Amino acid sequence: MTATKKTLLLVSLFILYYLVPLEFRNLWQPDETRYAEISREMLQNGNWITPHFFGLRYFEKPIAGYWFNTVGQAIFGHNNFAVRIGSVFSTLMSAVLIFWLGCRIFAQRSVALTASVIFLTSLLVYGVGSYAVLDPMLTLWMVAAMCSYWYASEAQTNPQRVVRYLLLGLACGMGFMTKGFLALAVPVIAILPWAIWHQRFRELVIFGPLAIVSAALISAPWAIAIQQQQPDFWHYFFWVEHIQRFAEENAQHKAPFWYYVPVLIAGALPWLALLPGALRSGWRERKQSPGALYLLSWVVIPLLFFSIAKGKLPTYILPCFAPLALLMASYAWQKARQNTRVFTINAWINIVFGTACIIALLAVFAPWGLSHRPLYGPHQLLALSMAVLSFAGWAIAGLFSLKSPQSRWLAAALSPLALALCVGSAIPEGVENTKQPQVFIRSIESSLANSRYILSDNSGVSSTIAWTLQRSDIIAYSQKGELQYGLSFPDAHSSYVSSEDFPQWLKAHRKAGNVSLILMLDRGEATPTDLPPADAVYRNGRMLLLHYNQADE
Repeated sequence: MTATKKTLLLVSLFILYYLVPLEFRNLWQPDETRYAEISREMLQNGNWITPHFFGLRYFEKPIAGYWFNTVGQAIFGHNNFAVRIGSVFSTLMSAVLIFWLGCRIFAQRSVALTASVIFLTSLLVYGVGSYAVLDPMLTLWMVAAMCSYWYASEAQTNPQRVVRYLLLGLACGMGFMTKGFLALAVPVIAILPWAIWHQRFRELVIFGPLAIVSAALISAPWAIAIQQQQPDFWHYFFWVEHIQRFAEENAQHKAPFWYYVPVLIAGALPWLALLPGALRSGWRERKQSPGALYLLSWVVIPLLFFSIAKGKLPTYILPCFAPLALLMASYAWQKARQNTRVFTINAWINIVFGTACIIALLAVFAPWGLSHRPLYGPHQLLALSMAVLSFAGWAIAGLFSLKSPQSRWLAAALSPLALALCVGSAIPEGVENTKQPQVFIRSIESSLANSRYILSDNSGVSSTIAWTLQRSDIIAYSQKGELQYGLSFPDAHSSYVSSEDFPQWLKAHRKAGNVSLILMLDRGEATPTDLPPADAVYRNGRMLLLHYNQADE
């Protein structure tokens, strides 16, 4: 396959994977709906310094990631595509930088292009990269930082080193403004072993402060502005979002040390067979290929770092897939010139994976399946069919590459394509009802639009309501959750109503207009009977609307 064909394949895959499906998948709560609403409020209130969520202070993350999403909504309007395009753009730029780095390290355009293809079609990258969260933006700046340091290592003169270390700092500074101090720590721990191994520690010590200076300079205007607007920001952000999350016993998302092993394996599909050999090859070539060791350090050291941390999420290791894609691409082209056994194994992995998923869907999760609580009901045969089609496409792509593995091994890139295009229509109703509340909110939109007050006991649902109706005055009911800190300020007391206070609150406030209360019930929970009788009740699965008409008394 020529380089031109690979480029066309890359562009086509990007459009089909990352652009076409965006508008046709409902937003996922709580993450996508949260970031969509925060950015909408930023656009609405014109405050690009302090993030607000339902008009409340929201200090969990810095500002730059929200800027991406806000610009997306400013350009493309109020739709799902606009909410996600910031993540997609970031993923695309990461792929471009991977291509650039691949050309520098391996001096082979074919390897570099293949690395970009592997990166864009890896399951974890696609899953997160088309999802409106901050991790794709962070990944972009981490990739930019690691590319900048490699660029600096190639410098022949001190002026070149100065400029390139300044670029390194700019990337780290933007990463810091996207997700915090980890953006400063991760490049350092990835670079340090390589610098020591290649006796560049002295150079790092001499020129590294330039990166610190440029990182400080690019982040200082916002850091000073947020300190002036919200003096409590840095205390909360440092202690709660960093120390507590990653080190303390009560850290969020606690998981065992080995948590990322299955994440790495699943995330590497449909290229899984290349993974062991790529890591092994990177280590074996450490002496004759400085680039291989650099990429290996970039994979392993951050992976160990996040494994040691108490708080874990699959998205944390997303930046590791950039060097992994480069190692896998290099290994694949080495094997393409030697033998095809690894490509045969990879084809079989994709065949087995796709087939196993089809069997599980039809034998376990279908209405007639073995599960006592099947994912799909009798009225969801279309969604079930789309799910089967998604994984049938995966298996068929594996079969296609199996027939001629030496010439067709890149066809693995097509394995997740059907899943990417069909997943929006394949979501089970139970999952859709709770994790994609846009469906429920659209069905009750007229009632909500006519309500003076709207309350909800789930922040993900609340953010869906706020974003859909383009109003930020949604009141938290019963549970504070992630809004705890924002609700602690004196000016936020009207944004929360406890379940105990609700009857009295309702009596007083329904005089001013209609009131809507949206609840997310537990699985199998009956409609509550301890609440004031509603004028209208609408339930769909676990989602419940209680509507109270305006009353003078």
